[in-house]
Amino acid sequence: MVTLYDHRNQPIRPAELKGEPQTARLSHLHREFAEHPSRGLTPAKLARIFEDAESGDLIAQAQLAEDMEEKDAHLYAELQKRKLAVLAVDWDLRPPVEASAKEIEATSHVETLLRELDMDGVLLDLAAGILPGYAGIEIDWDYSAGQWFPQGLHYRPADWFMTAQDARDELRLRTPDGQGEALRPWGWIVHRHRAKSGYVARGGLVRVLAWPFLFRNYAARDLAEFLEIYGLPLRLGHYPPGSSAEEKATLMRAVAGIGHAAAGIIPEGMRIEFQEAAKGASDPFTAMMSWAEKSMSKAILGGTLGSQTDGGGAYALGEIHDRMRLEIRHADLRQIAATLTRQLVTPLLRLNTGVERVPALVFDAEEPEDLKLYAESLPKLVQAGLRIPARWAREKLKIPAPDEGEEVLSLAASPLSEPTALRTMVAASAARPVSDAQAGQLALLEQQAHAPLAQMLEVVRRKVEQAASLEELRDSLLDAWPQMDSDQLAEVMAQALAAAAMAGRYEILEGL
Repeated sequence: MVTLYDHRNQPIRPAELKGEPQTARLSHLHREFAEHPSRGLTPAKLARIFEDAESGDLIAQAQLAEDMEEKDAHLYAELQKRKLAVLAVDWDLRPPVEASAKEIEATSHVETLLRELDMDGVLLDLAAGILPGYAGIEIDWDYSAGQWFPQGLHYRPADWFMTAQDARDELRLRTPDGQGEALRPWGWIVHRHRAKSGYVARGGLVRVLAWPFLFRNYAARDLAEFLEIYGLPLRLGHYPPGSSAEEKATLMRAVAGIGHAAAGIIPEGMRIEFQEAAKGASDPFTAMMSWAEKSMSKAILGGTLGSQTDGGGAYALGEIHDRMRLEIRHADLRQIAATLTRQLVTPLLRLNTGVERVPALVFDAEEPEDLKLYAESLPKLVQAGLRIPARWAREKLKIPAPDEGEEVLSLAASPLSEPTALRTMVAASAARPVSDAQAGQLALLEQQAHAPLAQMLEVVRRKVEQAASLEELRDSLLDAWPQMDSDQLAEVMAQALAAAAMAGRYEILEGL
């Protein structure tokens, strides 16, 4: 029996895949609830969370990432842009290079299985690893009718995992003994999403975004406190000597509450004095919040023009940011495609087909080129003698090659570019051999049309040679058109059409 191996070169025992999922035995993971480490977050506490993660304890860092996404609307919105960009791209399964007929058939079979899955859900779950740096999906395999198929793909929270002291790049399931349990081969899709190089604990965006998240919360809290007292006068309570602690507490409550209730009572002999109203501005707080949000946008999307323009920005800057956004999306797609190829396509292929060489899951992320620009420039380049492969043009324009016998688009009629087209036009109206009388008439029409048509084509030829761009050629032709003498050509064309109509009537009357 052939022994199968996973992407980590660990042997596969198909009998183990038929059982219950691995996490079903780790009941403590299902009973845990998040501790929300963002509560009371301080720089010192954040530093401790990061240090614990580096030592293998990923719980607090993973839960902090969840809190950040839930509590900060700006951070959530920017992350959603990046996640949803993954779902907007089509994918397919490509056979290995110089694939055999059996490999092509196996690729088609596996792609059919993949399209039966909720791939949008899988992609969204894997993209969730952008923030913590990793994402885990547990595969619940089903075997029936000689076919292996994932009957369930279950996302597992990031705080269910840990790393060992001696293997900081290996994710394991947390166990009560603190040693962790190795993930079952072919039982998981574990995506390492590297925002930067480093161990698992240091590879996610959470470590970059946590600091602006913290300072933004400080600024928001301070702004709320400022708005609560802004415009209110300072209230000073005066109590007579010998007042008891209870009387002092009563005066303090009256001083604190009078700003909101605009009314209050105090014991006789005490008084409240109002000082100048609180002054200040909210600018420092909003400046800090704006800095934090811009930092988040830069870290997640590579720039801020997609989120904030501050009343400025130029088209060129927008183009640069758009290219950066596409580069980030392409990088995300390449990482996810590599994970799916190793940990989902490979098991489906090996378990169901026995084929060795693995097809690659590929995202079609390239943008189609400008059809209008290529339609105008390619014919001229071909006429100039440049040999352009049709395959290259199809890839650039995202136009697939037609299958054998498939209906294709075609022009309704070819443009008249030569005087001899007059003969073709008149002869086609009868669909019969041209008689001697018709041949003589056609020859006369060609002779009359040659001079005016040649003159017009010469003007066009000179404009093409002189133009430095397609736009300049278009404008020069529009300017030259009123000066072109088309009256003589129009008269010849009218005679040709009349002759064709008369020839058709004659054949109808003669029953030809």
